[in-house]
Parts: sequence; C-alpha cells; structure tokens
Amino acid sequence: MAVEEEYLDVLTKTGEKTGISKPRGHVHRDGDYHRAVHVWIFSESTQELLLQRRADCKDSWPGLWDISSAGHISAGDSSLVTARRELDEELGVTLPKDAFELIFVFLQECVINDGNFINNEFNDVYLVTTLAPIPPEAFTLQETEVSAVKYISWKEYEKILASEDPDYVPYDMRGEYAQLFNILSKRYSNDMDRSLILQKQLDRYAPICINTELTGVSEADRGALAVLIEAAMVIDEVFYLQVWYGNPALRDWLKEHSDISNLDKLKWMYYSINKSPWSCLDENEAFLTTADSAVKLLEKSTKAVPGWKGLEYKVAFPMIKPPGANFYPTDMDKKEFELWKSSLKDDQQQAATGFFDVIRRHSESILDASIGSETLSSAQQVVGSPHDLYSVPFSLEYKPLLIKAVELLKKAGDLTDTPSLERLLKGKADAFLSNDYYDSDIAWMELDSKLDVTLGPYETYEDTLFGYKATFEAYIGIRDEEATSKIKLFGDHLQVLEQNLPFDDSYKSKDVVAAPIRVMQLIYNAGDVKGPQTVAFNLPNDERIVKERGTSMVMMKNVSEAKFKHILQPIARTCITEEQREYIDFESFFTHTICHECCHGIGPHAITLPSGQKSSVRLELQELHSALEEAKADIVGLWALRFFIKQDLLPKSLLKSMYVSFLAGCFRSIRFGLEEAHGRKGQALQFNWLFEKGAFVLHTDGTFSVNFEEIEGAVESLSTEILTIQARGDKAAAKSLLLVYGKMIEPLQVAMDKLETVQVPVDIAPIFNVGEVLRESR
Repeated sequence: MAVEEEYLDVLTKTGEKTGISKPRGHVHRDGDYHRAVHVWIFSESTQELLLQRRADCKDSWPGLWDISSAGHISAGDSSLVTARRELDEELGVTLPKDAFELIFVFLQECVINDGNFINNEFNDVYLVTTLAPIPPEAFTLQETEVSAVKYISWKEYEKILASEDPDYVPYDMRGEYAQLFNILSKRYSNDMDRSLILQKQLDRYAPICINTELTGVSEADRGALAVLIEAAMVIDEVFYLQVWYGNPALRDWLKEHSDISNLDKLKWMYYSINKSPWSCLDENEAFLTTADSAVKLLEKSTKAVPGWKGLEYKVAFPMIKPPGANFYPTDMDKKEFELWKSSLKDDQQQAATGFFDVIRRHSESILDASIGSETLSSAQQVVGSPHDLYSVPFSLEYKPLLIKAVELLKKAGDLTDTPSLERLLKGKADAFLSNDYYDSDIAWMELDSKLDVTLGPYETYEDTLFGYKATFEAYIGIRDEEATSKIKLFGDHLQVLEQNLPFDDSYKSKDVVAAPIRVMQLIYNAGDVKGPQTVAFNLPNDERIVKERGTSMVMMKNVSEAKFKHILQPIARTCITEEQREYIDFESFFTHTICHECCHGIGPHAITLPSGQKSSVRLELQELHSALEEAKADIVGLWALRFFIKQDLLPKSLLKSMYVSFLAGCFRSIRFGLEEAHGRKGQALQFNWLFEKGAFVLHTDGTFSVNFEEIEGAVESLSTEILTIQARGDKAAAKSLLLVYGKMIEPLQVAMDKLETVQVPVDIAPIFNVGEVLRESR
C-alpha cells in the first residue's frame, strides 16, 4: 500500500503562510520556504544534550548525528503539537505541553545532494529540560528516522559544530543557531550576579502597608468580608492560570523553596509582585528561566525501566512573554485565528472575539488525553470539525476554581445584611457558572453598600494579541462616603462633556448616562493586580452595558495617597523646575484620576464603520485598543478639567496645578515600561505630542516645566486626533500614531536617567494586613 506523501504549507521569505500547500518532495525540489520544529532534550544535572543519529535511509544528512528530535510541520498542523508528536514518534517520549520551551526561531537556507535538495526552512527550536539523562533503554526508536541516540556535553557539541565535524549535521555557529549555546551558558551563570540584579529590580517598588479601618461596617458585613477575601484568593488562582498554563506550578515551587537561599527568597519576592516570570517594569523581559522552575515527575512518559522512577522535567516557559497569554494556543498566529473565525456563525464569532471564552486546539486536546491530562476540555468536539481551533467558555475552562468561588460568594451573600451587596454576590456566582455576566455587571453598577466589592473578569490588557479576553480581578474596600459625595459633579456632567468633545458632532452619542463614582479605601486586591498598582477603574467594558447604562467608577483613595506621597512628590522634586513645584498637590493628582476614569465612559465605543457595518472600537483596533483608550482617557480627562474650570464648576486655582501634576504623572507612568498599558499607552504618547507642540519644556539643568501658553491647544489637538481615530475604527491610523509618538525620545530618557540616579521608587508594593482584617471581621 503506497504511503501518502506529506504536504507542507508554503511560506513567504518572511515566514508568512501563502495559503498554498505542496508535497514535501516538491517543496525541497523547488526551494519553497516552509516550517519545521527542532526539539532538544537537555539533562540539567550532567549539562548534556541528547543527540540522535539519523537513519541511513533519510534523504537529507543520512547517518549523521543531529538534534534530539525534528520534523516538518505538516500543512494545517501547529508547531507545538508537531514538536510533541515528533518526540513521541521518533524517540517514544510522550510529554505534556508544559515541558516544551520555545527558545528561538531560525531560518536555515542550504542546498545539498548535488542541488537536488533545497532546504529553506524556518525552524521553531524547543528545549525540554530534564533533571537527569533518560536511560537508553527507555527510548523506543523509530527505525525509519533514528538509528541511535547518545548524550554529549553541550560545550563539547558546540566545539564539534564549530570544527565542522563531518559526522554531525552542520549548523552555522556564527549565525542564529549559536543562540542555543548562549542560552545554556547564561542560564547556568553566577548566582551572585543574579541576586544583585533581582535586588535592584525589587528596590524599584516601595513596600507600603495598606491599613483600612472597618468603622461603620455592620457585624453581618464583617462576616461577609472574611469570606470575600477567601473568594478573592480563589480569583487570584484563576488569574495565575490565565497568564500562563505553567504559572501555578511555578508559583508553588518558588514559594516552597523561598527559604533555601537569599537568591531563592529574591526570586519569590519579585515573582510575587509580577505574578509571572516576566517583569512588568522591563517590557515583560523574563527575570527567571526554566532552570528556576518547578519539577514534575512522569512515571509513564517512556518505556518502563527497572529501578528508574520515571522522567523528571522542569516546567517550561518562554523567555518572551506570549502575547496571547493563556487565552490562545501559543503557536497560533492572527491569520489562523481570522481564517477560523470567518468560518463561524455569528454567535460563534461573538464567543471567539468575546471577553469570556478561551481558544483551544482539538489536536492538542487529543494529545493531552493520550497522556491522561486533566486539561482536556472538549475532545468530543473534534468530530467533524474542519478547523483545529475551538472556543471554550470561562465557566468550563476554569470550572474547578470557579465552583470554589461560587460557594464562597453565595456564603458571603447569605451573611451580608445589605440587599444590593447580596444581589451582586449571588449574581456574580450565577455568572461564574453560566458565563453570562450582564446581570451581575448591572448589579455591580447599582451597588449601594458600605462594603465595596468588584470581582470578576474585566480588563483585557493581558491579551496583547487581540485585546479580546478579560482577566479575573478582585478589589474589596470600604466606601468613603464623604469623598464620594464631593465628586458627584463629574459623573453628573458626562453628557455635557460628550456634546462638547473636540471632534466631529456626527460621532457623538446623544444618550450618555451619568456615571456613578464611588470612592473607597482599599482593604485587599487580587487577580490582575500585578506590577504597578492601579488607583482607579471604570467598568464594565461590555459595550452593550456602556451603551445602555454607561459605566461606573471606583477610586481607591488610600492607594492614590500612597502613590502621591512616595512616588509623585519625589519625582516632582527631581524632574520639575523649582518655580513650578509648588503646583504639585494631591487634589490635582486625584482630580485628574477621577476625570480619567470618567472619560472612559464618553467618546466612541459602539461605532458605525464607513461601510455601514455596526462594530465597536475594541473589535476594530484589536491589540491597539487598550493603548489608545488609556491615552484617550488621560488626555481627554485633562481637556475635561479645563472645560469644567471654564464653566466655573471647578476653581481656577486648579488650572496650573493640574497641568504640572499631569507632567509629573507622565514620568511616573512611563517608568512602568513602554509596553505596559499605562506607560507608552497611557502617557508616553501624550508626553511626546505635547513636547513636540511646545507645551512641555526641557531646561538645561534637566528639569521640565509646563508652557501655560501652549498646553491648552496641544491637549485639544491630541484629544481630537485620538477621538477621531476611535470613531472611525481606523487601526492603521492608530498604529501610525503609536509608532511615531509611543517611544522613548531623548528628553524622556533624560528624566528617566535622573530618577534612576536618585533611586526614586517606580511604584508601591501594597502589603495588606489580611490577618488583622479577618480577626476584626470575626
């Protein structure tokens, strides 16, 4: 019986799919670009790589020593699934996806076999890190592919390749493949250097105790509070899983081993702030490696060997943070997603692009099932499906954890004596099970309780691939009634602001709803609260609710006060001219924060495209939406304050203070990193625009000031630009604006260097006295 020849996807020279597939032989005959995987098995204890000897019947490099396992990615297949499958087929080693670390991609271009075999191949290179060598008897070799295996020191193998030993498949050690050895060398370097680096990274956060009195909270609500903190801790568990599928195992391992050495303590402390191995303040650069990660034992991943307990491996994570977090398959690209989405019915498309569904692979589910993984979500859906992707609702994906949260929320709902809080908690419990958050979000907007609670999936910053998927978060605090009453003005005037926004009237909404604003003193937060701490939020993000009911804002006053005292004031002393430092005050800082949140509720949300199609800004701008929305809220918030002053709704004494405080705030936020939503996406764009227009001035001593003659016009012009891009759903214009202005220019770098020199903290690291709160609650 003839074996059907494998088909490969033909790629462009830059690695993009052309939509054409051809037989493997024709691809190598014609020199078509295509994709393959390389999988290296590395023994950590012996510092050795596993090599395989290619079978003598192979059409390329027969009989030579090569990568542990490798193979083409067949047409329609994915990279990670291929890597797992090849390792199983060639060596008889069956591993879950968390064993595979994508370390780099390289392009191999060569011609062999007297010009009859042209290899133009993009290779996804994976590393599997085991604690010790796998016994030779454990392997099951595929005779048509592999004739033998052996372990060799990675340093010795590096020398062999450099010397072009004819018994080994050649790789250009002056090119991209040298990365393999550079990664291994750096990964196992001096621990003392790492300790110093981690300590320096930690010092950028000022640890601040957040204490909130429970004065005015009823005994019943105190009982509910204790249970709600437990529920928030469950929400934390969900968020860890949303960031990366190996994240919970890494967290538990680091915590368990944190008392072994000073380095282990520093690893755990910095991980606790970032809630992942990627540093929020360093453009998500990894501060840990797979060598630091958890160890798992698989007893049945290979043939059984007497006296050998099984394969122990390190839970892997990539050095580059996946843009789609754990919402999508890590090897899925946008083109694959869009092709699949176009095949779906309208309601299925809504799930695919909605807040509350993750995207998974049928092929991956089948592999997971084959090794007895509990992560199999819906293997039965594979039958009859022409596409590899499918969507899974949060209620199913996170079911075990959400059931725990549901039980706690219902218990807290039974304990409280506040009707609106009971409605919120029980409504949110229902939403966790049904995956329909509409009613519970309405209940949140109508919350009238001394105990202020926000809990559920809301923000989409973690999804930098599309900006579609929401992360779970929890904020629990005590309503500050006095402060809340003082800021009612802002929420009541949203329609007036909407009608006066500086862009074309045809884009303006006629039915903006007054936004309730609540000020609270934070007791505890959890979930998506990593790295730089938020001082306020405006929710929900559901466009249906925004259109029908508007949004609601929550301000955390004690967090704002801590940031102002420990961060903004030292920044002002360093970066603002002495003549204008007197204008820096908490009232201006806090008032602009209020306006920022208000302005999330005005401007374009649901839009009509030039074609007449109904859509939303979020869907059209995709991964750029968060960037522009944060910039809009900031700059239009500044415009709104000037509008209120002109209408005599705010005192004129606020005018200069708000502009100078905003300038100091730019430096504060930009230090969060240019890839963080509130860094480049919140204020670097604005700073560069305002600096170009002459509204901000750099002086010879390295300090800055506001040009009060130019600032008003510059703020209005940028507001117009952003609002118009959003109203048109113009992704190309959004991309262009961010490319031109969303970068670190020299004047900004001057300020960043000064702040680094005097060691002003970048942000606070809140310490919640949960034990004391729970004791008071009980």
